[in-house]
Amino acid sequence: MSRILITPRSLSAGGHPALSALEEAGFELVMPAPGATPSEAELLAAVPGCVGWLAGVEPVSEAVIAAATELRVISRNGTGVDNLPLETLQRRGIVLRRAEGTNARGVAELALTLALSGLRDIVPTHAGLQQGNWPRRTGFEIQGAQVGVIGLGAIGSSFAEFCLTLGAEVRGFDPFAPQDRLAHPDFRRTDLAETLRGASVVSLHAPMPEDGSPMLGKDELALLAPGAVVVNTARAGLVDDAAMIAALDSGQVGTYATDVFHTEPPQMTALLRHPRVITTSHIGGFTRQSVERSTRCAVDHLLDVLTSHAA
Repeated sequence: MSRILITPRSLSAGGHPALSALEEAGFELVMPAPGATPSEAELLAAVPGCVGWLAGVEPVSEAVIAAATELRVISRNGTGVDNLPLETLQRRGIVLRRAEGTNARGVAELALTLALSGLRDIVPTHAGLQQGNWPRRTGFEIQGAQVGVIGLGAIGSSFAEFCLTLGAEVRGFDPFAPQDRLAHPDFRRTDLAETLRGASVVSLHAPMPEDGSPMLGKDELALLAPGAVVVNTARAGLVDDAAMIAALDSGQVGTYATDVFHTEPPQMTALLRHPRVITTSHIGGFTRQSVERSTRCAVDHLLDVLTSHAA
């Protein structure tokens, strides 16, 4: 029986009804680390003999792909592929499919939640009350606020639309998105510097640059309005950690809210322990609706490739 590797944490913990379509098609499902991110050793042990792989965000090394001698297709239950050795996949002729746009609503809603939480100082206020204090910091409304959106794919565009609906003025940077991606009188496409200049909210929705360098460093953070909220539901490496700590300490950034980390679970670094930082455990696309859409799309992609090969 041909085998399919299942590694997303949201699916390997207890399975998902959509996975039954793979079993009904005659495939055996392999889950090497139920409910957890598999290690390289676990992937190396599990991937031989697998013809398909429903993959999550776990790091995948070239050694793992080398061990996957029968692998035909990797189907992501999301859009990011930074964790995959793309050149090796292309050289091997392994098909890569992505569930594009299926988790956009969930991630965009979390980004908006984090932005509003930062503007109203929700987390420090809650913590203060839990400690028996009565903290009352003047907050800001998003109506009329200058919002910068970096990355105008499905997620970034959805976040921008939310902010526009709430009355914000939005500037967006994305050198690759179609020019007609968003049409609204309060939305403008600008370069990176202009997107950041004077923004009281910035939300990141971009892949890592090819050179691996952060998009927000000391100079970029200095362009923001004092006390700005920076939201990152994209990639931890987009932000220079040391520069962000300095900006938080000086008050240039009022809140840094992140759902993404260099490793998962993360090491609790000085940045993540900072009192002006909000952290969530990579839950952007972890809603019932997003998981449902992403899983069914990823399963359909696997069946499409594997059954066409079989035919």
